[in-house]
Amino acid sequence: MKKILITGSGGLIGSEAARFFGGLGFEVTGVDNNMRQYFFGADGNTQPVVQALLASQKNFTHVGADIRDERTVEGVFKERGPFDLIIHAAAQPSHDWAAREPMTDFGVNAVGTLIMLENTRKYSPEAVFIFTSTNKVYGDRPNELPLQELETRWEIAPGHPFEKGIDESMSLDRTLHSIFGVSKVSADVMVQEYGRYFGLRTGVFRGGCLTGPFHRGVELHGFLNYLVKCVVSGKKYRIFGYKGKQVRDNIHSRDLIGAFYQFYLNPRPGEVYNMGGSRHSHCSMIEAFAKVEELTGKKAVTEYLDEPRKGDHIWYVSDVSKFQSHYPAWKYEYDIDRLLAELTKAASDQYRTSYA
Repeated sequence: MKKILITGSGGLIGSEAARFFGGLGFEVTGVDNNMRQYFFGADGNTQPVVQALLASQKNFTHVGADIRDERTVEGVFKERGPFDLIIHAAAQPSHDWAAREPMTDFGVNAVGTLIMLENTRKYSPEAVFIFTSTNKVYGDRPNELPLQELETRWEIAPGHPFEKGIDESMSLDRTLHSIFGVSKVSADVMVQEYGRYFGLRTGVFRGGCLTGPFHRGVELHGFLNYLVKCVVSGKKYRIFGYKGKQVRDNIHSRDLIGAFYQFYLNPRPGEVYNMGGSRHSHCSMIEAFAKVEELTGKKAVTEYLDEPRKGDHIWYVSDVSKFQSHYPAWKYEYDIDRLLAELTKAASDQYRTSYA
């Protein structure tokens, strides 16, 4: 039986991976210490997700370990490995939160990743190692692109090389990253280096907005899921700057795991991919509100704050052409309309259950 180790297994990507690879017959070891609740409070609690995995996945084992704990992580590798596949999704995921505790952020995102890599090198050197990075590694460089203000969105100037989306050639230098962005850059580059220097089968996926019905969206992280929950429940949603016209590409967690699977089947050591919804699945905040209002029949309650979040992107759409050229078998299952419909149904069902 193939073995997979998933960190952050109570989160959106980790839990999706556990269900997907468990369904393929993998023996799944999930590491999650519910630190998301420390980051975001009760709304970030991942315990229900872990309990659901334990109840539904017969080959799933939960380990409540902190990836910053070298001895404990080493024990997981020794006792549960060697692994065929490692998906490292555990992280402090909010660039706003990171400024509160830079040491915690860097410890989880950078040092934790190094600990995972070193144990992979020692105890599972043949494993494929997949790291969930972020488009925040580019800092606010995308804001320097020539953007035009349209009625419902900001849009890049026609004919620009990034009109299709931002590819991996965008520079990481001389830009405001946020503390979170720096910790993820550190991890991102280290994962590449373990592939290129040590020859480990590592891959880096720089995600756009990752989402899905199992996302525990909160104000500081998980914009689309949180937006949907606010409209469904009537909770006020605060819009931070850019007239609500900021654009994001949104990829369903299932589509991302499908990309991970293709990489696992044919890994390219040290490779980096921008991975998001691309032009296939993207929207502005205003456009997202309009679509969810139509789906729910409810009017969004919003408050506009003129000051944008520091370093936040005005327009970001991923160009996934590089990944598609390397892995032509991979296809999207979700566009923005199907994605929003699924998020809205999940949020509505949860709301009815909570207030029945």
